[in-house]
Amino acid sequence: MTRGGQGLARVAVVVRAGAAPLWWLGVVAAGVGVLVPGLTGRRIGVLAGAALFLVAAAVVVYGGRERYRVLARQAARAGKHDVLQDRAVTVRNWRRGHRWWLLLAFLAALGSALAAPAAAGLLLAGCGAGLWLKAAWIGRLEQDGEVLLWVRVDWLRAGVGRPAGKRVKAYRATGIAAGDAAPGGARRRAVASA
Repeated sequence: MTRGGQGLARVAVVVRAGAAPLWWLGVVAAGVGVLVPGLTGRRIGVLAGAALFLVAAAVVVYGGRERYRVLARQAARAGKHDVLQDRAVTVRNWRRGHRWWLLLAFLAALGSALAAPAAAGLLLAGCGAGLWLKAAWIGRLEQDGEVLLWVRVDWLRAGVGRPAGKRVKAYRATGIAAGDAAPGGARRRAVASA
């Protein structure tokens, strides 16, 4: 690698960045939605929402797995001039890039409560749960290969792109101790010194 390496963001952190906002916005929207009787009634709305939660979580968890596997298998070692982005910066960039989409999804979930109470809120929460489970799956992929997977920041289009989207040509890999996030994208726990 030549001087002036690439900025790299953790793949699992990018995936995990949307989990908390989607989960909490979905839970709030579902909670508010239950207060509205709606056209279908609360019972039908909640049952439909539970089904949507499960379907959304499954689609998000299993969608694109083969692409992640292929990119992980073909990952090249990161160069010594590559810059590893902090976990907090990656999360902040993703959330900034998606803030309007998150707001629109939340408002749509609230509005849809007039038709089917809690259903769209539970759909959002299911997407959040699916992202968290997908990040955990990527963490297991990293642990099996004893590497951490990174994607070039410029391929994420200012934090908005997907870490396995069409723009992503390859991943970079580092040792398991690199960066400030554990496998799966969670905060790395500080080890107490004896």
